[in-house]
Amino acid sequence: MLSHPSADHPLAFWTLPPGHGELRPVALPPLSPGAVRVRSLFGAISRGTEGLVYRGEVPPSEHQRMRAPFQEGEFNGPLKYGYINVGVVEAGCGAEAEALVGRRVFCLHPHQQAYVVPASAVVALPDAVPSERAVLAANLETAINAVWDSAPSVGDRIAVVGAGVVGALVAWLCARIPGTEVQLIDVDPGRATLAMALGARFAAPGAAAAAGDCDLVFHASGAPAGLSTALGLAGQEASVIELSWYGQRAVPLALGEAFHARRLSLRSSQVGHLPPQRLPRWDYRRRMELALALLVDSLPDVLISGESDFTDLPATMHRLAYSPAGALCHRILYPQP
Repeated sequence: MLSHPSADHPLAFWTLPPGHGELRPVALPPLSPGAVRVRSLFGAISRGTEGLVYRGEVPPSEHQRMRAPFQEGEFNGPLKYGYINVGVVEAGCGAEAEALVGRRVFCLHPHQQAYVVPASAVVALPDAVPSERAVLAANLETAINAVWDSAPSVGDRIAVVGAGVVGALVAWLCARIPGTEVQLIDVDPGRATLAMALGARFAAPGAAAAAGDCDLVFHASGAPAGLSTALGLAGQEASVIELSWYGQRAVPLALGEAFHARRLSLRSSQVGHLPPQRLPRWDYRRRMELALALLVDSLPDVLISGESDFTDLPATMHRLAYSPAGALCHRILYPQP
């Protein structure tokens, strides 16, 4: 591992699939008109997607669609990947960029100590949102998109299968709708405390406490068995929203029994596309601004399950990719001058 960064050559985390990573110095380009230079404060590991990338499990058919906004390299070789970064703008070129100097910002950037991007690629944090909490913005953006895709309503009975970060945030958003009954379902009984904090009931898959006949079910467990659980909880004419992405794994699914008789709808939700009904008025920036604004609430802090230094990222990424038990959002702390 190379460990001698300079102001113009900060360290970045490079994935060497399958199952390796290291820190390497990268050269920062000079500031061009409209660009900002950002010093990283905090990051986080998107355990599901980044785990697939780290293990080399992104199928060739998805290499282009799965590219991160500022990715370098390719999935079948060394690549710089990631999309959760909170930093402070240290310099800018041009009026728009210079107006951001000194502001804390969120950017969909890989793990790197400092970087140069267009000013349009960063979103300023609301003053009331701590930098430490803002690392949840990308996952919350995914949860917002899923809620938009499903359009829950007042009084709905809603189940969320999978109490990872995205599933928990979906449950949190749905529980804020008046009259809803939200249950968070997971194989880990330790998630019961989390569910209670988010305003949801907890149940284990297949348990008598898991209420069926739901108006809406979200699946976010990342496991094929979880999708079967989700279908089993859906009521007549109900929708199941699939948030899990399985990479190269095939997903066996029983679509016999009552699937057709109950006229269930199974649809995917993916953060890379805004729902059609939102497109006339919303863009990706407005959605990110909404996610950051919602993080004024301190309740999502319960989703931060650990923190480690950026310099430990190679070991941390390996551990979370292969032994993630109990982990939710793992925050990365960058060294400061």
